[in-house]
Amino acid sequence: MTDSLPHQSPLRRNTDAGAPPAAVNFTFSSAEIEQLRQFGQARDHAAGAVLFTEGDKAVDCLVVLSGQLDVLVTDAGETRRIGWMTPGQFSGDLAVLTGQTTLATGKMAEAGTLLHIPQEDFQRLLVENSALSDVFIRAFVARRAWARTSGLATTVIVGSRGDRTVFAIRDLFTKHEVNHAWINSDDDPVAQKILVTKGFTTDDLPVVLRGSSLALRKPNIREVSEAYGLDLLPDGACADVLIVGAGPAGLAASVYAASEGLSVLTIDTDGPGGQAGTSSKIENYLGFPTGISGRELANNAAVQAQKFGVRIASPVRAEKLEPLTGGNAYCLTLADGRAFKAKAVVIATGAQYRKLPIDQLEIFEGRGIYYGATPMEAQLCNDQDVAVVGAGNSAGQGAVFLSQSARQVHVLYRRPDIRETMSEYLVRRLEETPNIHLHPETEISAFQGDGHLAQIDVMVGGKPAGTGLSTPYVFLFIGAAPFTDWLPNTLAKGPRGFIKTGADLGNLDLVKAQWTLDRMPTRYETALPRVYAVGDVRIGSVKRVANAVGEGSVVVSDIHAALAEMADVAAQG
Repeated sequence: MTDSLPHQSPLRRNTDAGAPPAAVNFTFSSAEIEQLRQFGQARDHAAGAVLFTEGDKAVDCLVVLSGQLDVLVTDAGETRRIGWMTPGQFSGDLAVLTGQTTLATGKMAEAGTLLHIPQEDFQRLLVENSALSDVFIRAFVARRAWARTSGLATTVIVGSRGDRTVFAIRDLFTKHEVNHAWINSDDDPVAQKILVTKGFTTDDLPVVLRGSSLALRKPNIREVSEAYGLDLLPDGACADVLIVGAGPAGLAASVYAASEGLSVLTIDTDGPGGQAGTSSKIENYLGFPTGISGRELANNAAVQAQKFGVRIASPVRAEKLEPLTGGNAYCLTLADGRAFKAKAVVIATGAQYRKLPIDQLEIFEGRGIYYGATPMEAQLCNDQDVAVVGAGNSAGQGAVFLSQSARQVHVLYRRPDIRETMSEYLVRRLEETPNIHLHPETEISAFQGDGHLAQIDVMVGGKPAGTGLSTPYVFLFIGAAPFTDWLPNTLAKGPRGFIKTGADLGNLDLVKAQWTLDRMPTRYETALPRVYAVGDVRIGSVKRVANAVGEGSVVVSDIHAALAEMADVAAQG
């Protein structure tokens, strides 16, 4: 991601000279080519033939058997060759795996033969051949990373820093790893030049440009998602397991269920990652001694899930869950009217960020008030004074991360001692960072600003402070509430809305849900048979990434047992 249109992109100096980075291209041996042939069909193509075009969805994986295939993109209004495939090499990036919109065009530079592997067969290849699967996944991930760091601008967003729609679109692209450039229309002269060239005016902002094939004016998130193929699930889609929520718990359940042969649909209101995806650095997750960002962890998990055939769709919102006649399946209805069916359902919706009960909060959301500290937010508040509200680990991680780009970071919390709720290693890091300032027993009482946040009024020890804090950016990390309002009343929940499972369910809960099975609910099963809750949404859960991943993986064994039980009953009846 870049701040403005890359007029001197590094790719432009190297697109037609030398070889691409070693990690980006891989050449299969003759023996490996023979293994690949069983998954595809060889076809001859003349020089100049176009194999796929920018904007196409579900493109084939193409392996060059002879000739040369060039890969072209529209970058800053000009067509550029960013790569070429010779015999033994293959085209594509993660879009081949996910079926999302491709941002490139493939054209035969020399006549030759290509092995076409359709997406369905490619998915089978990834599952059946581990060695070949590793090659494709590593290359696809490397290509996406190369595009992200190269300054390539196949997608450009033109809009104001203070426009919440701009922020939402950038956030969507970031969570789905869509490389893009943002041009701030407030002060970048390039923005006006682009508007004139494309026939737009400032009234059309924000504008999203995808190479030469698409220009969207004032798009909403749904329109952007459709244009980039981020949600390809058709109405009426069916699966063994439907997973609602793509945070650590939901992604873990997706990976384990799919890897064990179950068909899986996973949906999310936002994008892969959940709250963990907004964490700048998770340092106490097992196996990562130097830490890992929540976004990287989420992206890796999403790729891993899709490798095993999981179909992920976002942003979509669940609206209603109900059993179908006969009780052998459930129907999930989305807010957009689509309905999906599954034999089992895993609720991994986590929790929604809590909001301060202060007037004008919603006015400044996306215009100075944010609920996560990622590189995108850090870019916005470069060399600015910012406030972080909260006393948990998320607040500490966010403050440390923002201190690298912000001028001053003020951490506000109601408790007298932050050590009551934050890990010691983070507290020490806050205390040792010179531009981080701790404000105990302090809370926000009002927001001030005209269109964009400019100042916050605070109370210290329950009394109004003499002066406010001038800051255009506030980051709220004050806990979360479960996203369970859409679930049926028969699914038992605790007083705060968290879902009861297993031993937490009482007899009255089961009577109300009309539980008819001869067994009791298993550890993560709700009052509805074969409907499970894992991660932060479950009552009594430990709010840790590792715990969420553990629950998401373990619940799959319960699902297998329940589906086998259902099959036995059907066979006997």
